[in-house]
Amino acid sequence: MTDADRVAAIFAHYVTTSVATFEEVAPAAADWQRRAGDLTALGLPFLVAEAGGEICGFAYASPWRPKPAYRHTVEDSVYLFPGWTGRGVGTALLGGLLAGCAAAGARQVIAVIADTGSDASAALHRRLGFTEAGRLSAVGRKHGRWIDTVLMQKDLGVTR
Repeated sequence: MTDADRVAAIFAHYVTTSVATFEEVAPAAADWQRRAGDLTALGLPFLVAEAGGEICGFAYASPWRPKPAYRHTVEDSVYLFPGWTGRGVGTALLGGLLAGCAAAGARQVIAVIADTGSDASAALHRRLGFTEAGRLSAVGRKHGRWIDTVLMQKDLGVTR
């Protein structure tokens, strides 16, 4: 992946300034290169969005859980460079990701959304047909506070 440096920079912003990810140390570009390779080797999508010659966001699907019975379920992740929210980039990335997940034979896509106080991520997922599946209370601790997560789910209706 030639965009690993930019992907790493986008993600590092969320690691250091928010609770959107529960990572506390930002992965290096080499880690992103490896992660993208591992996911694409599984047939799962790893997408980047470009505008004006710059990477402005990325999205990927990863296995939901390692146990074999979960093999038809994936988790989505979408991250945008600051300043690119509300401009349709997230919708384009998530839409492409869902198509890639369906092509890979996934049946269920799960979104684990940190309750940041903003509805942006949940609204994005609702626009693309996700429904709320539950809430986990105080399951993460970052930046000195406990964080809930909202679980959202989309049934792709695809079987392998």
